[in-house]
Parts: sequence; structure tokens; C-alpha cells
Amino acid sequence: MMMSGWIGIDLDGTLARYDGGQGVGHIGAPIEPMIARVREWLSQGHEVRIFTARAQFAEQIPPVEAWCKKHLGVQLPVTCAKDFGMIELWDDRCVQVVTNTGRRADGLP
Repeated sequence: MMMSGWIGIDLDGTLARYDGGQGVGHIGAPIEPMIARVREWLSQGHEVRIFTARAQFAEQIPPVEAWCKKHLGVQLPVTCAKDFGMIELWDDRCVQVVTNTGRRADGLP
């Protein structure tokens, strides 16, 4: 069954290799397992957006779009804003919490 809403995927460190700041125009090599996952979501008709802090600066969006076109074959929307339509977020810095509890979902303190 198809989920409604969109899936957010972080760029640096999640979809593209990140080895520290190397300038605004630099985006690392694709991380193949995540590329495959995004391609699968797209083939299933899911909406996928790149969720990155880079999007807070308009001039940083075109390089991200070009990177997506090159490595995914499609230009994905690029944002740094959540909305009520986001159903998942894949990010190397996230810590998931159990809804309405403040507790980590992984059981760590």
C-alpha cells in the first residue's frame, strides 16, 4: 500500500559522502545503498525530497538539483523545511524519539 506524503532524505552524510566542509559547490560521491533505496521509492511512486541545510541559501539549491539529476536520473525537490506532509526523515544526525514521551526509540538513555 502506498504511503501518502513525502519522504525526506538528508544529503550530506546520508545520500552523498561527507568528509567535512569542502566548499559550497562540493557534494560528495553517492552512497550507493541510499541511492538504491531512493530509486526504489521513486519507482513505487513515492514523493522524495532532499532535506538539507544547504537549502536555506537559494544559490546552493541548483548544485543539489544537478547532483540528483546526475546520480538519480531525476531532479528532486530540495528543502530545509518540514511540513505536515513529511512522513519519514532519513538523516545521519537524527535521534528518533517515541511520540509524546521524549524517550529515545532505540532504548538508550
